[in-house]
Amino acid sequence: MNSCCLFFSFRKTNPLLQLLLLVFLCYSTPNFAQQSQKKLEAKRTQLQREIKKVNTLLFQSKKQEKNILNEIGNLRKKISVRKQLIQTIQEEGRVLDSKILRHSEKIKTLQAELALLKKDYAAMIHKSYKNKSLQSRLMFLFSSENFLQAYKRYKYMNQYADYRKKQGKQIAVNTKNIENLNADLKAQKIQKENLLSEYETERSVIEIEKQAQEILVKQVKSKEKKYIAEIKKKQAEERKIDQQIERLIRAAIAASKKKNKAKSKGFSLTPEAKALASKFELNKGKLPWPVANALVVRNFGKIPHKTLSGITIQSNGIHIATNKGADAQAIFEGSVLAIQIGSSGIKTVMVQHGNYISLYSNLATVAVKKGDRISLNQSLGKIHTDRVTGKTILKFQIWKDTQKQNPKYWLLRL
Repeated sequence: MNSCCLFFSFRKTNPLLQLLLLVFLCYSTPNFAQQSQKKLEAKRTQLQREIKKVNTLLFQSKKQEKNILNEIGNLRKKISVRKQLIQTIQEEGRVLDSKILRHSEKIKTLQAELALLKKDYAAMIHKSYKNKSLQSRLMFLFSSENFLQAYKRYKYMNQYADYRKKQGKQIAVNTKNIENLNADLKAQKIQKENLLSEYETERSVIEIEKQAQEILVKQVKSKEKKYIAEIKKKQAEERKIDQQIERLIRAAIAASKKKNKAKSKGFSLTPEAKALASKFELNKGKLPWPVANALVVRNFGKIPHKTLSGITIQSNGIHIATNKGADAQAIFEGSVLAIQIGSSGIKTVMVQHGNYISLYSNLATVAVKKGDRISLNQSLGKIHTDRVTGKTILKFQIWKDTQKQNPKYWLLRL
């Protein structure tokens, strides 16, 4: 039963009691819709920030863009975030509609109660005016048949006077409540108009972005074999790097077992290393991002290519777009297990945290060396910026022994 229905079930009670009950229900009961609206407002703000981040990190160098597949992926990311924003605006609009309706009903109910109170109060004032003289009140008392009746009449007159005062105060409260609700309703209607305007703007922009995406997709389809060959070449290079990483990890595991004369499946850890691994595990979902300004442009796992059918990308980590010249930062304390240098000079830093390893790939320079003790948020090197695409992408991975982990489950939610 909602508050209005509950109120009307008490119609036969005293008008003052009815009004007090209505005010209690309207202002004392926690409002789920208000909480929902705040969550939607926060989500809308976060999505707006993400769109700005997409524009800054993926589209600043658009004039120099030569890789059509890359550009399609960037547009797809932008469209996806904008679709979420539009959906959030629509949900927020529905919540506002519901809130506006409820407030309109509250105003009608309060206005009806105010009219009843004023009518009742006017009747009391009229009656009081006719009997206001001291002589009338004395006559009312002295006409009593006995002392007990006189005392009751005296009490009645005092109670009547008190009730008049309460009625007057309640009318003032009720009037103020209506004014406040009207002001709130006006603000909500303005807010809804602003949301509708934002919705129309976002819808227009997304149509333009979709048209640009369709043009690029047609270009790719016309040279599909060429782009499939390019992707397969890149995949082969990535597999080669991943295999080297896995060999390095297996070699480190074997060395730790040999040193400690152990037969464990993974790393053979010292008590200190075990404590570090436990601390790392306890921080799952709370670890900082390896760059100050992060935008995920490739997720973990097997990812079907959204433009070229039959192509699947195997991602052992996540790709994070960031600002040009940004540093890769350690997500946890540990020590440098290895530094890998590719044929093109691109570098990877592997930081060990007990039996966990965090990898920071696609670095132009490194600021550490093998065996260095690493502290939280320490700079490990500068991230490489691609000369063709103009993008600065950190390739980030987390391993537990030889098992690949999804970094999104370990890092703080953006």
